[in-house]
Amino acid sequence: MAKFAYKAVNAKDGKTTFGVVEAETLALAINDVRSLGLHPTMIRPATKSDERRARKKLHGGKSELYFGGVSTKQLVVMTRQLATLIDAGLPLLRSLNVLISQLKACKLKDILREISADIQSGATFAEALAKHPRYFDRLFVNMVRAGEVGGMLEVVLNRLAVFMERRQALKRKVRSAMIYPIFVVIVSTAIVLFLLTYIIPQFAEIFKDFGAKLPWMTLFLIDAGDFVRFKWWILSLWVNGILITLKILLKIPIVKSGFDRVILKVPLVGDLVTKVAVARFSRTLGTLITSGVPILQSLRITKETIGNEVIENAIQKVHDSIKEGDTIAAPLDEAKVFPAMVVNMIDVGEETGSLDAMLMKVADIYDAEVEAAVEAMLRLLEPALIVILGGIIGFIVIALYLPIFSLADAMSGA
Repeated sequence: MAKFAYKAVNAKDGKTTFGVVEAETLALAINDVRSLGLHPTMIRPATKSDERRARKKLHGGKSELYFGGVSTKQLVVMTRQLATLIDAGLPLLRSLNVLISQLKACKLKDILREISADIQSGATFAEALAKHPRYFDRLFVNMVRAGEVGGMLEVVLNRLAVFMERRQALKRKVRSAMIYPIFVVIVSTAIVLFLLTYIIPQFAEIFKDFGAKLPWMTLFLIDAGDFVRFKWWILSLWVNGILITLKILLKIPIVKSGFDRVILKVPLVGDLVTKVAVARFSRTLGTLITSGVPILQSLRITKETIGNEVIENAIQKVHDSIKEGDTIAAPLDEAKVFPAMVVNMIDVGEETGSLDAMLMKVADIYDAEVEAAVEAMLRLLEPALIVILGGIIGFIVIALYLPIFSLADAMSGA
């Protein structure tokens, strides 16, 4: 396809704009420019300098100042607005330009400008999105591609927005449930550090003046206070070293596989990980199938969203099974990872031809299960934290007062 440079007048504000479009003929290039809501005054074959000028014009000829990346909330709002505009009858390119004009300076605005320019150059919407994998994952891109092919882009975009909203809502609930335990740990840690670095040294000076023999608990506490005050960097290096070592080890396939297998067998934690994986698997696969993405491709994309190698291997077996003409339920049942109820529901969905609807029901059930499991864990965590922190504070208090009782007894005996 040839590239054409154009000058055109914006119908809204009467300003003249410059750009480059890619089209097979001059007539098609004129139509493309008009589809942007512009009235062309000049169109000619583009030169290299025209392309450079158009790229510069894309960013307004100046650098915009903004902070941060693209949040899930921004993506959800953008996806919903784009679906609404397309459903109202606006062409995709015009819809994108409307969104760009409404956005303040931000990363998303720059990305949409680049996507708009790619579409003007002849790329499909899915191809333009695929150039930004950090913000639009394979699920997003493939659903958009299926929507473009099936002529139901606005429907697919609405489904994507619902999918992202539900996934974000679950994350939000888990995070909000963790606020209280994290707050308790932070405050308690600050109190203990204050005691170790400020109160205990003062008691140590008092005990030193008496010159009496101190109990082992008190000596341990004084040593701990000195360590925190003067050798805290050793603890920092030790903790960072452990974290870095774990990160490196978990990149080794056999270690990662073993770790994921152990996690699934840990009481409470393993059950929660399984429920999160089932909810994610069902929601992602159901959304992809509903949007018209082929089943094998849907399974490959779903596999990437799980995060546990044991469950990923089970999904790979499902993929291989379907490739050979078998069902989804049989390899899932053999893997012994997914609960029997899930396997049975998927089996029924396959038999009745309503697999996508059944997967969505499973996702709704297990989203609720995840919330209940998180709440149950927190109900156990809160008293456990109180007992642990109470034990630490109690140890400090006893260690500080034992020498005082010993000195009092010695003085009364004298």
